[in-house]
Parts: sequence; C-alpha cells; structure tokens
Amino acid sequence: MSVRVAASAGFCFGVDRAVGLVEQTVREGKRAVTLGPIIHNHHVVQHFAALGVREIASPEEVPGGSAVIIRSHGVSRAVYEGLQARGPEIIDATCPFVSRIHRIVQEAEANGRQPLIIGTPEHPEVVAIAGWCRHPLVFPDGEALQKWLDDDPKRHDLPFTMVSQTTSTQFLWDSCKKIAKKVCTNLEFFDTICKATENRQAEAAALAAQCDAMIVVGDRKSSNTGRLAHICAAHCPQVFLVDNASELDLSKLRQAGTIGITAGASTPAWIIKEVNHTMSEINTTVDAAAEESFEELLGQGIKTLNTGDKVLGTVTAIGNTEIQVDLGTKHAGYIPYDEVSADPTVKAEDILKVGDEIEVFVVRVNDQEGTVQLSKKKLDGMKVWDDVEAAAENKDTVEGVITEENKGGLVANVKGVRVFIPASQTGIPKGGDMSALKGQTVKMKITEFNRARRRVVGSIRAVNAEARKAAVEKLWSEIEVGKKYQGVVKSIISYGAFVDIGGVDGMVHISELSWSRIKHPSEVVSVGDEVDVYVIKYDPEKKKISLGMKDRSVSPWENFIEQYSVGDIASVKIVKLMSFGAFAEVVPGVDGLIHISQIADHRVEKPEDELEEGQIVDVKITDINQETQKVSLSRRAALREAAADDEEDYDEE
Repeated sequence: MSVRVAASAGFCFGVDRAVGLVEQTVREGKRAVTLGPIIHNHHVVQHFAALGVREIASPEEVPGGSAVIIRSHGVSRAVYEGLQARGPEIIDATCPFVSRIHRIVQEAEANGRQPLIIGTPEHPEVVAIAGWCRHPLVFPDGEALQKWLDDDPKRHDLPFTMVSQTTSTQFLWDSCKKIAKKVCTNLEFFDTICKATENRQAEAAALAAQCDAMIVVGDRKSSNTGRLAHICAAHCPQVFLVDNASELDLSKLRQAGTIGITAGASTPAWIIKEVNHTMSEINTTVDAAAEESFEELLGQGIKTLNTGDKVLGTVTAIGNTEIQVDLGTKHAGYIPYDEVSADPTVKAEDILKVGDEIEVFVVRVNDQEGTVQLSKKKLDGMKVWDDVEAAAENKDTVEGVITEENKGGLVANVKGVRVFIPASQTGIPKGGDMSALKGQTVKMKITEFNRARRRVVGSIRAVNAEARKAAVEKLWSEIEVGKKYQGVVKSIISYGAFVDIGGVDGMVHISELSWSRIKHPSEVVSVGDEVDVYVIKYDPEKKKISLGMKDRSVSPWENFIEQYSVGDIASVKIVKLMSFGAFAEVVPGVDGLIHISQIADHRVEKPEDELEEGQIVDVKITDINQETQKVSLSRRAALREAAADDEEDYDEE
C-alpha cells in the first residue's frame, strides 16, 4: 500500500487569515466573540471556546467591552451596520475574495443591474452576499436558473451581473454561464470561484483517478469539504469523508493498493497530520518523498509576503478598477489600474487576460485585511532600469523621447527612466536652440549610471560621433572620381566652400562653384545650403577631396554658339576691368573682351572712366574664334548702331 497527499491540503489563505485574526485578538488580551462560527470546523471552534472566545448569533448579543470578529464567510450589510451602530471594535475576518463579491453586487445594483448569485441559498457565504443587494436572485444550479428565465421571456433583456459562491465548482459555474449567455442580451460575468478552491478540486479529481481509495478530511458542515468528497466519488470507487483520524476505518483501507488524502479548506493542519500519521502506521511501503514534503505542502498555502518582493501570480479576474491575482498565498492580490502600465493609454485588457502568469512587485501587504497591493508598472520599471544599466555596461545605444529643456541640457525619457543629457552632449552647437529637440525621439549612449542616486546621464553626441565614424569609413571605401553626392555647406572661405558629403568635408574651389565669374563663394552658396556636388579628385592618405558644383554635362561654349553669331547684339555683364579693356560675361562660362578702343564712340583713356564691374551693357559680337574659344566685343559698334536706329526713327517722324 502507498499513500499520496494532494498538493493543496488544509487551510486556504482566507481561513488561515480568519483563524490568525482570532489568535491575535486572544494574544492581545481582548474579550472576543465571533459572529457565528469563525470557520466551518468544530475542532477549531472548540479550541477557541477553550480560550474564552464566545460565539454569538446576532449583533444584539454582543457583550459590552467585547471585540466582535466577523467570520470568514462574511455578513450582510444590515448585520454589519447593526454592529457599527452598537459601537464595539469590529475585526473583519471576511475572506477577501468574498468581500470582493460584496463590492461587485453592490456596485452592480447601484448601476441599475440585477445581481444573479450562483450558490447554495442557505450557505452563510451566499446569505452574506445576498445581504449586500436590495433585490438578490440566488440560484443553486443551472436548472433553477433556466426555469426562472423561461418563466418570463421579458427577463432575457434585463441587465444582469452574475457571480458565484467562492466554493462552488467550475462545472456548475460554466453550466450556469452557458444557460445565461444563450438567452440574456445584457449580461456581465465575474468568475468569483476561489482559485485555491478550484485548484484543490482539480488536484483531488486527478489524485482520485489514480487511487483505489480517497480520504477526504474535514468538517461535514463544510461546503467545500462536501464538494471535494463528491468530486472524488466521481473518480474513485471508495471515498471516506472523515472528521479526524479517529473515524478512519483501517480494516477497509488495508485492502487498498493506493490511498489518496485531501482536505477541505477549513481543516486544521494538525488534523491532517494526525490522519497522515495514522495511515503511515499501517502503511509498510509509505511514500518517503510524500512524507518528507508533507510539512512543506501544508505550509505552501500560508506563506508570507513582504513589501518589495517580486512574485509570480496568475490573473484570475479583470475588473473595472483592478486586476485580481492569485499568488498561491494567504493574501488576495490585486493590481490597481494605475499600476498596470506606465503608459496611460494602455488598457489592462489589452495586455493581460485571465489565466496569464505574470511577475509583479509587492507594494503593500495588509495582513489585517488579507490583501496585498501589487504593481506591474513598478516591476516593469525595475526591469527597464536593468536594461538601461546593461546598455551602459555594454555601451549599447538606447532610444528616448526628449521631455524637457533646462539650462544645463535636456531630459529624456527612456522607457520611464529619466536621463539627463548635458548641453555639450546634445549634438547642438554651442548657443544653438536645444528646444528644437523637445518631443523628438533620439538615440543616445549611457555615459553614467547610478541606480542608488537615480542618476543616469546620456550622450546624443556619442551616437552621432559613432554614426559619423561609420559613415566616413563607408564613404572612403566607396569614393571614386565623378561620383555624385548631396552635401551640406559647412563653411565658406574666400577661395571656396567646404561641403559635408556624409561625415567628410570636401573643398569646392571658387572656380568650381559656378560657370559664372564670381568674386566670392557667398555669391553662390550659404552655410547650411544643401547642394549637389561631384568628386573631381581625392587623396585617401591626406584625407582630401576636391569637389565640383558646375554642371559639366552642359558646355558653356556650345550654349554660347547656339545663341549667338558674329554681328549679334548681346547684353553682357562687366566682370573685370583691365588697362587694355574690359572682360564681359556673355553667357555663364563664356567671357568676351571689349578692347579699350571699343568701349566708347570717343577716345577713352582708362576703361574705368566709362565702365564698372557688374554693369550691364549692350555690345556687338565682332569675332568668334572657335579654336581658341575667344570672343571679341565692341560697345562702340553697338552704340553707333543704336544711334543710327534713332536717326532713322527721327527721319520717319
């Protein structure tokens, strides 16, 4: 024969909390009474009676000077208010999962909805839940619910909010939900079955299917103990429900090859130990591993939590204001909506669903209420700090959004972590407008990280420098004569302009800026201009590049020949005065000479007496030398032709 113990056995966290509150009250020397039996186990009740804890049936029975302990099943609103009216100290040992149902039905009714309660009508937990509604409807099973809905089809369109007794079975809840969903048009569900109860029932069913006999330990008045026995009976030929070890029928049990042990949520550990010990006395092949781990199994359901812990839990419900999380402890865990995500636009239901296993941060433990406030946001934030620290150590690039500007620099938000970027590391030139980056997503390196001081420093400049280095290497590996680039004018000097073509500055000589004759590069470009350039020559060793801007696909001389012939009159621009005459631009890239003898229709001593640079004058093209590409111009001839035209016009008049 071998004995196997269910992983979930003994007090659930709600019962453990209730018992603990009574023990604490006794230790503090208070005169204590319980409103009804604290839990459904007469051994526990008798134990507390021996310690002086009285059981009363109504608020009117509260003795003066006593502290009143509300049992784990909870009480109705009327009873609670009756206690408040009498003024005793109230110690509320209601299971937090049950208290949650009170809030659900109360809020539902306040919002004009009809609460539907699935559970045993006479059970104290259900009586208490119904007592928080003005007009509760309680149904023990799907058959009763179906009949009520069928009696009046108008009921199908009522707004219903459906909850369950915490110790009900998942099968019963699912069947009732299926019936309601089939006909009801305005229905919301809250799966309020205690997960500890659900897990206990599932484990009992699985264990029973593997055993020749099952022992279910617990008080016969306990609803969840009775359900365990019923569930085991569906999977095992022999089920024995015992109050304690004295009720074991050893003669029958000796015949079984494998025996399983489970216990109700209100069964004290010492009774379960007693049963296990009794079984070990007749068991010659006891499972040593099970024996060794039994104490641990009993303690799993009552393990404690501390503020600052990181724990794993399972999402059991998503409400309107909070997410319920089963932590597998004596505490009812919940995450307020504002602790789900740092992003206010994120909805809880978009990132979480019932059944999800999540890691959370313990914000606050309330042993008095048996609750623990959790935060996913804080743990996510901690993980982000870990990520930022790793980025700092590995010199990785991170992204952040610039949120503010101060006199020292900029502040960026990197997934919730505040990163300061000194002005010198923003990539903005000294005296430049840093505010232009506000609201922008930027890349940066983490140059300083101090978690203890919550100080993180970043550098956009470092990323820019890295990117620039990579761009320079790429450019020099791919550069060739004639290759075209789009660049930015970085600076201007008297003999040309420097253009950034992707991390490398190239020089555009003044003669390569334009086909036109210019005196200064500023006549063609300004700092910051985006320009198209091409490589004329380069020296990788000296890291020098000569660039051009003139469009060499078009020949200025050919352009000139297409437009002008000898004898044509042209408007030209005086570009340079010499002692022997003046040079004039006919078209960009082609200049002609006006000899001093051809400047005017009279003798000229100096060209500057008649002309100045930049002046536009009419000239006659007197000669075009194709071989030397030289052009001779005459202002004198143009002036004479103009005078002759004037005389003709005068004679005609």
